[in-house]
Amino acid sequence: MRILLTILFIFFTSHLSAQIIKTIKYEGMLHISEPVALRMLEFDKGDDVDSRMINDAIKKYFKQGYFNDIWVELEEGDLTFYFKEKAIISQIDLKGWKESEDDIKETVIQIKKGSLYDEKRLEAAKKRIIAALNQEGKIDSVVEIQKEYLENGSIKVTFVVNEGEEISIEKLQYSGVIGVDSDDFDSVISNKEREFMGWFWGQNDGKMSLADLEYDNLRIRDFYMQNGYLDAKIEQPFVRVNFDNYTADMSYQIEEGEAYTITGVSIHQTKEVIDHEKIKEIITLKKGEIFNIKTFRDDSQKIKTLIADKSYAFVQVVPDLKKNKKDHTVEVVFKINPGTKVKIRNVVISGNTRTLDRVIRRELYLGPGDMYSLTDLKDSRNSLGRLGFFDGNTIEEKRINNSTMDLIVKVKEAPTGNIQIGGGYGSYGGILVSLGVNDRNIWGSGINVGVKAEKSETTQSYSFNISNNRLNDSDFSGNFSIFHSVYDYNDYTTLSDGISLGVGHRFSRHISGYMGYGFSQNDYEFSDDFNSTQYGDQSYFEEYSKSGITLSAKWDDTDDYYLPREGFTLSQSFEKSGLGGDADFFKSRTNFGKFIGLEDYIGFDAIFRYKARFNAVIDNGYVPLAEKFYMGGIGSVRGYESYSLSPTVVDTTATDGYRRIGGTQTFSNSLELSLPLVPQAKMRVVAFVDWGVISDSYTINLRTNTTARGGFGLGLEWFSPVGPIQLMFANPLLEEPGDKTSGFEFTMGQRF
Repeated sequence: MRILLTILFIFFTSHLSAQIIKTIKYEGMLHISEPVALRMLEFDKGDDVDSRMINDAIKKYFKQGYFNDIWVELEEGDLTFYFKEKAIISQIDLKGWKESEDDIKETVIQIKKGSLYDEKRLEAAKKRIIAALNQEGKIDSVVEIQKEYLENGSIKVTFVVNEGEEISIEKLQYSGVIGVDSDDFDSVISNKEREFMGWFWGQNDGKMSLADLEYDNLRIRDFYMQNGYLDAKIEQPFVRVNFDNYTADMSYQIEEGEAYTITGVSIHQTKEVIDHEKIKEIITLKKGEIFNIKTFRDDSQKIKTLIADKSYAFVQVVPDLKKNKKDHTVEVVFKINPGTKVKIRNVVISGNTRTLDRVIRRELYLGPGDMYSLTDLKDSRNSLGRLGFFDGNTIEEKRINNSTMDLIVKVKEAPTGNIQIGGGYGSYGGILVSLGVNDRNIWGSGINVGVKAEKSETTQSYSFNISNNRLNDSDFSGNFSIFHSVYDYNDYTTLSDGISLGVGHRFSRHISGYMGYGFSQNDYEFSDDFNSTQYGDQSYFEEYSKSGITLSAKWDDTDDYYLPREGFTLSQSFEKSGLGGDADFFKSRTNFGKFIGLEDYIGFDAIFRYKARFNAVIDNGYVPLAEKFYMGGIGSVRGYESYSLSPTVVDTTATDGYRRIGGTQTFSNSLELSLPLVPQAKMRVVAFVDWGVISDSYTINLRTNTTARGGFGLGLEWFSPVGPIQLMFANPLLEEPGDKTSGFEFTMGQRF
């Protein structure tokens, strides 16, 4: 090292005695400014400096970590420090393991571009990669570090990973299991015995996860406590690994004890802030039942929410289980320390680079000066999620003192303005494409503006709409739209031009209502082989105008607009036509959706959805054919072309001998299971089953009065940079000759 040579040079050259420093210069120093470097010295110009003082200065500079080498020259009082700085890491690559996951570079490698090259830091990153691979159950992994000096003097660092072998659990045994079924442990543990055809979806592949291994015994103990075994002891598993074939045998030693019965449930408040009887009303644990730790936790959370809604933000619910080991009974005591009431001092909004502060604040149920409420806090998070403007939100509670707190609202903007693309491919209809430009949050104002055009072999439509869910930041909403559409219903075509406008009101956090007016002028076009006499009533095919009002109400307590994981939606609308115009009918539309996040039950972010739709129309004088209902496609029954499912009438001039005329009642529903596919890319896979039925109660000469069809398949749900995209691959169920099926459809910008 030149440091040593410098020291020797200072000691053994002609400059053995102290010298008066005339000038101090720095060469090659970039990371420290000259004024800062001068302040770090223990001497200044004009001072007598000896070799020890220079040596101390070199050591102090070197400790900053920026330099590979430092040396000095001292000639006739002119002192010059020379520095050789460490190279800059300009590129960091990862090969052989999680190459496309950028967050790995932050959480595991922990070295950023622009960092100084440091061998110790690289070795530490290498060890972290190996540790992460070990946690995944991959043994004997090897990581090599490749360095490449670039033309600009910086360094490119590549971590080349050779993943080790995964350990497969071939045998898993439990000793001491008597009161429960050990097969039930598979529902809670992560490391399971490999099953036959373990590679198949739904089977246990037996791959060992070291990260979960230390917690599996605790999960088994929790399972026992859910069944009343409060004395259960489960030791860490004994693992025998065969490194020749990377298989393992595991065994657990279990002492069950006895199940405990509840002899009583009592409540103790350090300061009574709510009547004990009101607390007991929400408690699920009952005297005489087997104790369940999960129910106990749920009851504790209910109590916490109940009291926190009274402004006691820092309430503590401490469990106390008074066990009687002799007769295996337990008295459950909920010890409650409410603390003091808490007021909101300030609400700070952050992360909204586009959305205006007021748009966020009007969705919050807590503001400066309000008393704290846990339910209000949760409802505020969900309300922000339902906007669909943000890619997640959090509300942090910053404690100021025992009686005040600040709320820190953090949001991450999501793309709300996008080019909407939708379409599909049907066995008869060919390619369907729709294009639109829409912004649900234009200029960050919360106003929705959209222009859409749709074109296919069966559809052509153009529309413009504008709506505001919070007129002047109030609970009132308003909308206006104008459209032109052409729909080909297989046997005839309808042409419509119309306008609509309306006003809505939010009655509560989850309930809203709407009243609107619409007018449209509608015409028909027919194919050359069309024979309208087969339909009976010729008025079905006359040009008509429609003028009517719509009343609707909606409940929505979901937690997100595009991808809800909790809550349900229920909407009901009634349309009365006949207020002027030709058409005279009454329509009812009912929609329901239930969403359940399964992560708490199965350990990963799966979502169950159930959706149902019921529509009906009543003839009050004239129901045009185009005002009836049709099924098929996304939103009803996938696997069939849009609008292709309908009651039919006999028509000898038609190719297949009958025509579709729409239905007066239709019901369809869907079961969906959405699973994470590539979480980093916000990509999910969904499995679905659809079933629906459509019927007609009024039309004469019907060939089929009722049509029932189903569909099933898989789809891809992707939050792309330009908006949410759905790709659906479907197969029809209950297909009959003449049905028009569709194996693929896609949409963009719609709620999952």
